[in-house]
Amino acid sequence: MRIRLDVDRCVGHGRCYDLAGSLFESDERGHCRIRAAQVPAAHAALARHAVANCPEDALALDEG
Repeated sequence: MRIRLDVDRCVGHGRCYDLAGSLFESDERGHCRIRAAQVPAAHAALARHAVANCPEDALALDEG
């Protein structure tokens, strides 16, 4: 599973790194930065939860 970020859609709500700090962090403007695009199997549910809670739909998962 891989995480994709559309940086043009992200406005810095911060839900992703609040919900899944092991997968996301903030950049210098408070916008999302992906720590590692490849999601460890143990964090799959956490990744899905964070992606589902992005109000701007800036995050997506490639499950394959």
